[in-house]
Amino acid sequence: MTQSDIPPAPESADQRLAEGFARHVERWALAQGATEHVATAVRHAASALSMATSNGHACMALQDLPHLPHLKHGPDGLADVPAWRRALLTSGVVGTPDVPGSMPLILDGDDRLYLHRHFDYERRLAQRLMRARGAASQLAADTSNLQRRLDGLFGSNISKDRLQGDDIDWQKLAAALALRGRLTIISGGPGTGKTTTVVNLLACLIELDPSCRIALAAPTGKAAARMTEAIRQRASHLPEVIRSRLPAESFTVHRLLGVTTAAGGFVHHAGHLLAIDALVIDEASMLDLALATKLFEAVPESARIVLLGDKDQLSAVESGAVFSELSIDPSLSEACVQDLSALTTTPADRIRPPKPLTTSALTDTVVWFNRNFRFARDSGIGRLASLVNAGAAQQALDWLGSHSDHSVQWIADGAAAPTSPSLQRMAAGYADFIDAVNRDASDRGAISDAFARFRVLCAVREGPRGVTAINLHLERHLRAALRDFDAAESSPWYPGRPVLVLRNDYVLKLFNGDIGITLPDEAGELMVFFPEPAGGLRAVAPVRLPLHETAFAMTVHKSQGSEFDQVLVLLPAQRSRVLTRELLYTAVTRARSSVTVCSGPGVLAAAIAAATQRHSGLLARLRESASTTDTP
Repeated sequence: MTQSDIPPAPESADQRLAEGFARHVERWALAQGATEHVATAVRHAASALSMATSNGHACMALQDLPHLPHLKHGPDGLADVPAWRRALLTSGVVGTPDVPGSMPLILDGDDRLYLHRHFDYERRLAQRLMRARGAASQLAADTSNLQRRLDGLFGSNISKDRLQGDDIDWQKLAAALALRGRLTIISGGPGTGKTTTVVNLLACLIELDPSCRIALAAPTGKAAARMTEAIRQRASHLPEVIRSRLPAESFTVHRLLGVTTAAGGFVHHAGHLLAIDALVIDEASMLDLALATKLFEAVPESARIVLLGDKDQLSAVESGAVFSELSIDPSLSEACVQDLSALTTTPADRIRPPKPLTTSALTDTVVWFNRNFRFARDSGIGRLASLVNAGAAQQALDWLGSHSDHSVQWIADGAAAPTSPSLQRMAAGYADFIDAVNRDASDRGAISDAFARFRVLCAVREGPRGVTAINLHLERHLRAALRDFDAAESSPWYPGRPVLVLRNDYVLKLFNGDIGITLPDEAGELMVFFPEPAGGLRAVAPVRLPLHETAFAMTVHKSQGSEFDQVLVLLPAQRSRVLTRELLYTAVTRARSSVTVCSGPGVLAAAIAAATQRHSGLLARLRESASTTDTP
């Protein structure tokens, strides 16, 4: 076989979409009178931009165009940015921020090239954020009253043995910040106290105004359900009169806004606002640019908005990295420092940053929670998470290789398919679960609890180290270990089969990310039992389930918003653009007590070194909006 006989690699769906869009824009440019040379340039730019948005970018830098591999044989005479800029702006299909018109592409003053809709989303979101930040809080209480309420709610929040040295209660300060303004962004990893802070904040709002209309939401059904449960648990210390007024349910953002039959349409929008006074969004790092824009526009400007998330976690699957951009700078003005000091009786010098930060458009809205109350920074999980976050690849490999902490294990397995040590660790992780199924299949609570303690997290879905292959392997292992079960091997249903829901079903109240366990009911029929938010389990017939899959292994993306006692992280054998420090950090921090990483050293080091960089102009749009918005 000669080289010419080898068929080209098949185009991906994203590539086919990009090429189709690019050809459409090229024809549009020609219809506007552009020369063949300019129209060809626009086609190349549109194709590159479409691929960039498929990879999560909100825009692309014009300076990248001359260096893209597939443009090496692009139009002549376009070797630099000025040449590309001239060609695009004379094409008749590329607008500017001042004159966007109905053109499909927009080129801003910093040479960022956008799809029109993404530029429109950025501008609208920035304008709405600045109006939220600029809205003065109208509290029916003076400083001393608020101080007393915060002291009562946070007085025993963190015991003195957990606050060390010069530590201050940032949870209390964050609540005070949210009482002071209309927009608050709280970033912190698992176990840093975000939920505790929100519960006490909501209690304070209810004390101030018992009629306060509060809504809770999250991007996914699983995250919304976990939010409901977490708030219910954290609110147990509150008086019944307060607990009874807390929201009984969290919604997905889509359900909160009300999905309509129109593509991308919602019942609630800028012309039909939500009837709420306060909104808390959990797992906000999963919000993409389009959804964040539509959500903020549907919230009344008088309402208080609190975003909770982790700036170091994976960003949304779709375009944008909204939360990480909004939480980039926790700067506080001197006026805000003094207000927080008065509200919390914390000395201003301890609140004030040690060195001045660059004042951002969102000054006085962002708080970082850096202290973890689940595991210390110098614990095994905390240490690994810190090294990954810092991009310290060699230091992380050296530390992992030293076996200095039993809570973190590294299996240096870089083979094409997982080797015996990795597979044995997976099997050992589910040993208690299998024992529980064999011991008493009617003890559903114990079985569900045993399964929830361990999870295999994969970076990819396909391939020998992906979710599909690992689920098949573990499924065979479980079937072989089951006693007293004679179902046909071809049947997909068997006692102990864990099921991950992939699509929301509001009738059944099952949501994307929910996990149930297949077990016999009292009549011996196999049912899938799902945990209830208030405790207990409920049965759903397998035939009624929405789209689902087996759940011994799940992707790191699917695990966002979940926590497990023990986690095994399986990375692919080859480097991939999906392998980033954000993905690895997200996987590691799903673990409460121990984590095992199965990866070759090269791939692991590459993942730690690869920081996600999503091109966006949201911060620039915020600065532009700040210059035209009256702020206090």
